[in-house]
Amino acid sequence: MTINFFGEKLKAVRKLKGLTQLDLSKKLSVSKGTISAYEQGLSYPSIETLVKICDILDTSSDYLLGISDMLPFKMGGLTDKQIGSVLQFVSLIQQANEIVDRNNSII
Repeated sequence: MTINFFGEKLKAVRKLKGLTQLDLSKKLSVSKGTISAYEQGLSYPSIETLVKICDILDTSSDYLLGISDMLPFKMGGLTDKQIGSVLQFVSLIQQANEIVDRNNSII
């Protein structure tokens, strides 16, 4: 098991929550560069920081670490139409990943 997609998932959830790297860095008491490094996969947070990230972003470590593909955050404040759009987007990503997985297994 790897955490190759940690940075991508962190960035996506951060953006979905409407936070900039600077916003998140202030909430975590780390530098903006640290958040950037996390999102680029250049470094990873400590367990303590990961717990704080999950709390701030209202998501799970399982999702961020790639253990689960479930989007475990609340979509409070979104309209039904917005929630539908998010779920459609996630579905498209899952379908694309399945195609990539099939193509990689064929090669």
